[in-house]
Amino acid sequence: MADQGGSQHGIARTSRVRTEEQKLLEQEKIRKYRELEDQVRSHVSQNHYTPEVFQLTSRLLKLNPEYYTIWNDRRRLLISGLLSKPSVGSSPSRASPSSSQSATTTTPSAASSSSSSTATPPRPASPTAGTSGTTADDEVSTQQQQENDRDVLKSELNFTIPLLLESPKCYWIWSYRLWLLNLAIERLPTAAARRIWEEELGLASKMLSKDQRNFHAWGYRRHVVAQLESAELGGSSMAEAEFEYTDKMIRKDLSNFSAWHSRSKIIPRLLDEWKADDAARRAFLDKELGLIRDALNVGPEDQSLWYYHRYLMLNLVNFVGHPTITPAFTQEDRVTYVVREIEDIRELLEDYDDVQLIYEALFDYTLHLCQLEERQPDPEERVELAGWLKKLMVLDPMRSGRWADLERDTGLVAEVAALE
Repeated sequence: MADQGGSQHGIARTSRVRTEEQKLLEQEKIRKYRELEDQVRSHVSQNHYTPEVFQLTSRLLKLNPEYYTIWNDRRRLLISGLLSKPSVGSSPSRASPSSSQSATTTTPSAASSSSSSTATPPRPASPTAGTSGTTADDEVSTQQQQENDRDVLKSELNFTIPLLLESPKCYWIWSYRLWLLNLAIERLPTAAARRIWEEELGLASKMLSKDQRNFHAWGYRRHVVAQLESAELGGSSMAEAEFEYTDKMIRKDLSNFSAWHSRSKIIPRLLDEWKADDAARRAFLDKELGLIRDALNVGPEDQSLWYYHRYLMLNLVNFVGHPTITPAFTQEDRVTYVVREIEDIRELLEDYDDVQLIYEALFDYTLHLCQLEERQPDPEERVELAGWLKKLMVLDPMRSGRWADLERDTGLVAEVAALE
């Protein structure tokens, strides 16, 4: 009998039981965390909005960036102390859904540009911290206020970067950054605010270079682009640049669902901005269908590719009341394209007869063809539909309920039964 305390297959066993020393260290970490948490909550409950409390939130958020309540406390600390106060008689800042209301909403982020847990953004040029009740802030010029606010906001944005790199899908960090960016629009001149938003687009690109499929970063990027295009930031359309960006990301990774999704959202606007005529739109559709057809030949089992192919097909079939690539296509044009795609997929099936997504596409697109031609499937099509559905039942038994519903809804019960 093998020695139970030794190694197995030449691999030394490691004990999973924590030593007493490890338990004590863990308990000490928990004690310090709780102590820090109690300190922050005690100070905030007494409205102690001081730089020292701000430093405590930095330490706590580094330990736990998911602690959204502390992100809200941090907002209050910024608004009540570190950011400048408007001068008496000054005109209101540009409208932004940030300041007072956002200070109490749930979001995330961190503290300062330094990686030190005690680092604090620059304090206002005014000698007051916002709770003294003095009017010294009134003497600070608008330019000084804007410079202070710019430095504080950039310091905060820099602080969150290490947190994002460690927790790239933490909602609260992304949300807090948006809050800071909205403050930039509200408090800074347009040119200065735009520079900060442009830097944010660079960060989104950097995050996506590390994780090309991070849907949080993709959604965030779309929001940043929308703001850069807005009149508030003196922007103009970035549709063409973003379309080229999706092209770049897709060529790096054909399975990038988020890149295909962003591409589909950009296309209708891009064609409108190009003032593309019917010939240009047809050429564009041909090019996109060629791109996705080549991709499917490489990876027919890739769901993200079929998502985009289905998007293009729906442009042909479900075009009434929706943005479409080819609004001037006749019914005959649409039928011709759908028939051609079905034939191409049939050829794909010859090499990949065990790929579920191919059968789903054939089933769906054949029904789309009947819809376009305003008719029911003919007897030959019904036999084919039943055969594809039967194959789906074999390839994906976990969704047997879905296939049973399709069998009933399409009236193919008899045809499927005949294949038993």
